[in-house]
Amino acid sequence: MNTLYEKVLSGERIDFDEARRLYLDADFHELGFLAHAVRMAKHPEPVVTYVSDRNINYSNVCVCGCKFCAFYKGPEQDGGYVLSHEEIGRKIKETIDLGGTQILMQGGHHPTLPLSWYEDMLHYIKDNHPVHVHAFSPPEIVYFSELNGLNVAEVIRRLHAAGLDSIPGGGAEILVDEVRSEIAPNKCPAGQWLGVMEEAHRQGLKTTATMMFGHVESPDQRLEHLFAVRESQDKTGGYTAFIPWTFQPDHTALPHCRKLTSVEYLRTLAVSRIVLDNVDNIQVSWVTMGPGIAQMGLHFGGNDFGSTMIEENVVKAAGVSFRLTKEEINRLVKDAGFTPAQRTMDYSLLEKSL
Repeated sequence: MNTLYEKVLSGERIDFDEARRLYLDADFHELGFLAHAVRMAKHPEPVVTYVSDRNINYSNVCVCGCKFCAFYKGPEQDGGYVLSHEEIGRKIKETIDLGGTQILMQGGHHPTLPLSWYEDMLHYIKDNHPVHVHAFSPPEIVYFSELNGLNVAEVIRRLHAAGLDSIPGGGAEILVDEVRSEIAPNKCPAGQWLGVMEEAHRQGLKTTATMMFGHVESPDQRLEHLFAVRESQDKTGGYTAFIPWTFQPDHTALPHCRKLTSVEYLRTLAVSRIVLDNVDNIQVSWVTMGPGIAQMGLHFGGNDFGSTMIEENVVKAAGVSFRLTKEEINRLVKDAGFTPAQRTMDYSLLEKSL
């Protein structure tokens, strides 16, 4: 194990078997030390970034029926909605008034909204609000393409022209089709998820990547996910950050799954930092783990505290709800021994809180 530790500390790339050894067998504190060393080599200044934004779910109507989702409503089910332009505009104005610079927009696979609806929404936003639009996960884009009889490249081109600035890494879950077919059989397979991201990168859009873990997948399948992202990043270099977060089983169709422990989360975070040597930023998940574990994550490879998340609905629907203001994030980051700094989606710094 010492030889492997030395390899990591020297900045050499590790392979799948070496990643498995670290994940399964490395001492917990030593693994954290290694991940933090990799993080500090990439970011020598003790700065922890975050973005001030809001999650806006433009609709909760979805035909996908993913077993892990407690948020969606079927097309004929009570409680389904589609936000009007005016409602979206009000939420964006509130966000900007609170110092926000970005909105994260995602929805379900709505069966009757044409691509022009999304283009009109983007035009409305850009015509009325100076805000970065980080929107439409790869499964949404694949669904748009199928529903409208267009290829993925054309869908991305049209959305970009209408005002889309970047694409979030949602809908990745675990990038292994054996897992996806069990928890989300109607969602695009792993290859299509990666294909959307690589096409977006070719068109000049930056994206993030995520991993939702702790449901039906094995530790090896989590590692397969990490290596798929690493290979994709080798091709295009378009991922700005990686965000691993734990599945929340309450109120879902997978209630038998246990919630992962903080130790399991931190081990996964640390291995993510070590494996993804070509992704600059690793984000901790205070939304699912709580602020205290997120602070610990800053010593297990994380260098980004995510977002203020002025509004969040999907994880909340599964019974987990943490809320943090900009001031609280600044305090938490300082208490963990770092300097907080607000950023944009591409990690340009806006201000440091000294």
